Amino acid sequence: MSTQTSPRLLVIGAGPAGYPAAFHAADLGMSVTLLDLDPHMGGVCLQRGCIPSKALLHIARFLEECREIEPIGVRVGTPTIELDRLRDWKQSVIRRLTGGLASLCAARRIEFIQGRAQFVSPDEVEIQTPHGTRRMPVDYALIATGSRPASLPGWPTSPRIMDSTAALDLPDIPKRLLVVGGGYIGLELGSIYTALGSRVSVVELTDGLLPGVDRSLVAPLQRRLGRRFEHIRLRTRVAAVMPEADSIRVTLEGPDGTQEETYDRVLVSVGRRPNSEQLGLDRAGIEVDERGFIRVDERRRTSHPRVWAAGDVAGEPMLAHKATYEAKIAVEAIAGRKVAYEPRAIPAVVFTDPEIAWAGLTQSEAERASRPVRIVRFPWSASGRALTLERTEGLTQWILEPESNRILGVGIVGVNAGDLLAEGALAIELGAVADDVAWTIHAHPTLSETLMEAAELASGHATHYLPSSRS
Repeated sequence: MSTQTSPRLLVIGAGPAGYPAAFHAADLGMSVTLLDLDPHMGGVCLQRGCIPSKALLHIARFLEECREIEPIGVRVGTPTIELDRLRDWKQSVIRRLTGGLASLCAARRIEFIQGRAQFVSPDEVEIQTPHGTRRMPVDYALIATGSRPASLPGWPTSPRIMDSTAALDLPDIPKRLLVVGGGYIGLELGSIYTALGSRVSVVELTDGLLPGVDRSLVAPLQRRLGRRFEHIRLRTRVAAVMPEADSIRVTLEGPDGTQEETYDRVLVSVGRRPNSEQLGLDRAGIEVDERGFIRVDERRRTSHPRVWAAGDVAGEPMLAHKATYEAKIAVEAIAGRKVAYEPRAIPAVVFTDPEIAWAGLTQSEAERASRPVRIVRFPWSASGRALTLERTEGLTQWILEPESNRILGVGIVGVNAGDLLAEGALAIELGAVADDVAWTIHAHPTLSETLMEAAELASGHATHYLPSSRS
């Protein structure tokens, strides 16, 4: 190990785990080198995932509102979509954010290198850059190489078959688009293309959209998407794919038998896989599991005593905010502080319209574990603010410990559900009970009141809703 006084940290990957780790380590006085394959920081999340998709979802929601506001008495007319300008605007958002990260990196005197890292031994890393190869001793290292879209084996190669990265580039607005996979990525991108004018169909192998998410939260979204999408085909698989000159011919097998359909484009969104290959992990004695995730302990340390891992490459859930949290835990551990990764609640948001957001224990998890819970739900049809927005399909629910009413989980479906989630996550982390939320004054008229009134139901009373058991 180096004898220099300040610890020397190499961070491999500059996404939502890597760059926060590098910044935090520099703030703690470490000498930091940050490495990424891309010339810009931010990773997939900022450049090819979270940020560009949310920018386009903002446009999609505006287009949907233009159509839905007419029955109220406001006629907007048919919007004109200039695809080149839309792409340029999306890229400008990315440039502003990556530029800001570059300034913060330079201000912290972090060495940023574009290149690929491989362990050549437990004590040394080889870095291949556009300008040559160099080697660096491993005092401490943090692996934050993220993940990439999973592919389906045996599928043909065609520019008309897209993954999420290609779909976000908006190559065109296809007349008909097939989305393979009913998870959050497929539904978000399907919603974008629907708003832009595509006829979108979704096929999902399981019996419901968003597998694993509570059905009470999924139901309002599925009803809305059922009106917006051309088809939602559940328990259906793609049996064959045949690229043609100007289309993709697809054979589907499901409850209604075998069907053949033709689409202009196909989007494959069947999950993501960790980027743990080509790092030379075996040469450093770093263990991975059967799915390729790097094994880490509660401090995010790998089987190598001086190497940590954080983010998608270190295991599920593959969420940017979880990656950032893990990265800070790892850096604190490297600095010798007493820390552990022990969150009670990891927020999750599906940015469809309506949004679905949850944290802590879910109803599905409680049922699988045969754990008794109490569930209280407040329908947004009883929310004055939801009525003013003409969006009453929402629902707010708390998962409670039966004896104490301690808050174990929260779930919300509705417009801006993701922005409402933080209060619920904080309540779980603080070990709050339902009365703590019920007796906190919430501004009126807001959607946040639904959290208060749902909590009031734990005592059998909510001002604006009478449960069916009492009506």
